Amino acid sequence: METDTNKGHLERETLQLVLEEFTQEQKTNNQHIEALIIAVNIVGNKMDALKKEDNKAKSVSETLDIRPIEAILQKGFLDIKFMIGRQPKSIIRKFQILLFPEQDAKLFYKIVFGRWFLWLVIMVALSNLYNWGINYSDNSKEIELRKIQNDRIRKAWEYMYINSDKETKKRMKEAYETL
Repeated sequence: METDTNKGHLERETLQLVLEEFTQEQKTNNQHIEALIIAVNIVGNKMDALKKEDNKAKSVSETLDIRPIEAILQKGFLDIKFMIGRQPKSIIRKFQILLFPEQDAKLFYKIVFGRWFLWLVIMVALSNLYNWGINYSDNSKEIELRKIQNDRIRKAWEYMYINSDKETKKRMKEAYETL
């Protein structure tokens, strides 16, 4: 019984501590929220003040005639262009090796990939066809040479068999049968 009462007492104490911590956190959260509300109100008031000042500034409008100023500026620009045009121009000589053109790059790529690439593919195909033909010819010659050599060996054995005496034929037959 004592253990049940001790457990109940311990549970109440822990619940009380947890609730106190939650209330502390809730108080700090409320303080932070109040500070945020005050800051938002201050910013809103400043925005209203700026809008009022902007409306006051718009209501006062003066008409300015800027045509004489534009005419003066245009005359000044024309004078500057005229002075620049009269100055002697320096000649720049440069030596360049370009892999790709500075102008008409599309035309260059069209020529390179449209014509040169096609010719390159054709040349590679012809080269491979030529190499295949050479290889085929060499293989055919080798086969013919081996056929001729095999025929000579077969004919030699046949000649030897035909021209040998009966006793040799008998020994050859026995040797053949043991194999």
